[in-house]
Amino acid sequence: MITLGFVYVLAGLTFALFAALGVADRSNPKRFGNAAFWGLLALSMLGGDWLGDLGNGLLVLALVAIAGTGQIGRAPSDEVPAEIQAERAERHGPFLLLVALIIPAVALAGTFLFKWVPGLADPKQATLISLALGVLIALAVGMARLEPPLLLPAQQGRRLLDAVGWAAILPQMLASLGAVFALAGVGEVVGDLIGAAIPHGSLFGAVLAYGLGMAFFTMVMGNAFAAFPVMLAAIGMPLLIMQYEGDPAVVAAIGMLAGFCGTLMTPMAANFNLVPAALLELKNPYGVIKAQIGTALPLLAVNIVFIWLFAF
Repeated sequence: MITLGFVYVLAGLTFALFAALGVADRSNPKRFGNAAFWGLLALSMLGGDWLGDLGNGLLVLALVAIAGTGQIGRAPSDEVPAEIQAERAERHGPFLLLVALIIPAVALAGTFLFKWVPGLADPKQATLISLALGVLIALAVGMARLEPPLLLPAQQGRRLLDAVGWAAILPQMLASLGAVFALAGVGEVVGDLIGAAIPHGSLFGAVLAYGLGMAFFTMVMGNAFAAFPVMLAAIGMPLLIMQYEGDPAVVAAIGMLAGFCGTLMTPMAANFNLVPAALLELKNPYGVIKAQIGTALPLLAVNIVFIWLFAF
């Protein structure tokens, strides 16, 4: 049976290859910092169980130290010239899009297949396993048709990660922070503080606090999934669902949408807001956020009203 360990091994070997290629890139003045960062990440994927909680904690601190001291960077001239990119796009045409579409297609198909055919893969991790298989299949198809140098895909993957830098792993860090907050009882503490500020018996006040809290904690954590257990424990469950007998499905689903409005307004959601700015080489790294605020605030207001109207 294919388990999540397969994905960890695949990711670990990929990061290890990036580290090895990075340290060999003499044109990058920060090659040793890059190699150390991606090498430690590879170690966490391949040997995380062996390291234990303390070892993994120290490894995370080392990653933070490397990134925080500015030891990660890209080579000054590692881009493929624009004219070459345009020529290749013209020559290969729709095939490049086909390769990209293989990944979500395999992920979707595998998610259902692994659940219908028992014994092939862990059904609880079917989507992640299928996504990894999709990447491998797309890589094989692209290599067979385009016939690039063997290490070119890895070199370009390394270049892309070097350009994104530490922001590439921020979602995983923040999701872990949300789990830590939930285990530490932060939701109960926040609930006590907010409960004292909400007027007694005010349903709309509780809904407003829940919606704004989801957006705010998402902005702090960068991830609505990390904010959700905190706000559900603080307001959603004790007030909206238990005290005011709200529909749990509406409270949870639209509450997540309110959190996603916070995602649009924070640099902590690096995979949505900072990574695109880096890849598109925008002059303002916060340009994506500035463009989204005008949409996020009205959507947040609408989601709060929807919870009030449809959950009770």
